[in-house]
Amino acid sequence: MQDASILHGHHVVSGPELRATFDAAALDADDTARVRRRVLHGIVLVLLIGVIAAGIITALAIINGRFSIPTAEPADEKVSTCPAATFDYTPPEQINLNVYNSTSRPGLARSVADEFLARKFVVADVGNIDAGYRGVAAVISGAAGQSAAFSVQRNLPGSDYFQDGRTDGSVDVILSQDYRALAPPDLVDQTPGTLSCPRESRRVADDDRWPVMPSAAPVS
Repeated sequence: MQDASILHGHHVVSGPELRATFDAAALDADDTARVRRRVLHGIVLVLLIGVIAAGIITALAIINGRFSIPTAEPADEKVSTCPAATFDYTPPEQINLNVYNSTSRPGLARSVADEFLARKFVVADVGNIDAGYRGVAAVISGAAGQSAAFSVQRNLPGSDYFQDGRTDGSVDVILSQDYRALAPPDLVDQTPGTLSCPRESRRVADDDRWPVMPSAAPVS
């Protein structure tokens, strides 16, 4: 009797054999997917443990002061060096004044000094100076001369105040290229007020030459 599983010399696959083949392939696929899931779970677990460990180490470092979290800091505010006090007008006869010319205009210091003398200021030194200041006029004193400097500024519109380290109450006036004239005597404001300090953008041209000191140049 002829074998039904052989046809023309070839094996005929039966239904059970075919199902067994597909079942084996499905099992292999399931095993591969299971292995991939296990590997993925292992990677996630390792990463999670690493994150937790890093968090614990960072927390301990912060507690022990070995690590600090940077925070946003407010922008530095400009600190004004201009005295904020309000001064009374000091009588001119109580003010010791020095007048210097930093321009190329001959005789300017002498003529302005004479005007101050006519207003009863006590004028001592008059001369030339090489200053880095650029503006109308620089009015300079120590802390003890701030009230006197305020009164000088009321006679010198547009001037800028600078403080130096002197301990007496004397005041220096340095006339610069923008100087035109003193305020008319009858228009000088004698009410209390504050000192007027430099406008930062244009008042001192050369910081290395400030504070300035009078030179030994001839009187002008």
